[in-house]
Amino acid sequence: MGYSVGQVAGFAAVTVRTLHHYDEIGLLSPSGRSGAGHRRYDDADLDRLQRILFYRELGFPLDEVAALLDDPDADPREHLRRQHALLSGRIARLQQMAAAVEHAMEANTMGINLTPQERFEVFGDKDPEQYAEEARQRWGHTDAYAQSQRRAASYTKDDWKRMQDEAADWSARYAALMEAGEPAEGEAAMDLAEEHRLHICAWFYECPYEMHTCLGEMYVADERFKAFYDAVRPGLAEHLRDAITANAVRKV
Repeated sequence: MGYSVGQVAGFAAVTVRTLHHYDEIGLLSPSGRSGAGHRRYDDADLDRLQRILFYRELGFPLDEVAALLDDPDADPREHLRRQHALLSGRIARLQQMAAAVEHAMEANTMGINLTPQERFEVFGDKDPEQYAEEARQRWGHTDAYAQSQRRAASYTKDDWKRMQDEAADWSARYAALMEAGEPAEGEAAMDLAEEHRLHICAWFYECPYEMHTCLGEMYVADERFKAFYDAVRPGLAEHLRDAITANAVRKV
C-alpha cells in the first residue's frame, strides 16, 4: 500500500503542504493512489525525496533540483558522487570560516568610549557590548580583534551615528533590490555586497574577499546574524551570502 503523505512528511521532517507542492510541480509525484484517491509513496519515491532535500539543503532552487534528478545520463552512483563533491565543498568553506575567526568582530562593538547617556542616544535599548566577553575569550588573540578594539575606542557619538546611518541606508537599498527581484549573482547585488565589505574595512578591520565570504556563511549559520539580516527582509541573509560569494568570484 505504500506510505501516506502524512507518514512521508513525518519521515522527512517536511510539511504535507511541501509534498503537495512537489507533486503539483512534478518534482515528486507519488507512485500510487489509494482506493479513495489519496497519495501513496513507495521506497523509490522516498529515495527521490531524500535527494531533493539534500540539494535543497545546499541551496539549489527547485528547477535545478529537477534538472539534476531527471538527468538521463546520471545514475544513482553519479548522484552520490555529486553529493560527495558538494558536501566536500561545503565542509571546506566551513573550515575556512572557522579559520578566519576575525569575522566575529563585526558582531561586537568593543571598547566603546561613550558615556551611558551617549550610548543610549546611539544604541537605544540595545546593548552594544552584549557579546563582548564571548568575543574576547574566543578571538582576543587575533589581529582583527585588536584592530577593531582600537578603532571602536576612538569613535565619538557622531561617528557611531554616522556608521549606523550608513548601515541603515545600505539595508534599505538591499531590501529594495530584493523586492525588485534582483538575483544575488547580478551586478546590482554584487555591488552592494562590495559596499558591505568596504563598510567593514572602513569601520572595523581589513576584510579581504576570503574573509568576507566566510562572513557570508556566518550570516546564515549563526542564528543571531540570520535573525538580524532577515529582520530587514526575509531571506536577506541567504541572498547576501550568495551575493558576497559572487562578488568574491568576480573580483578574483
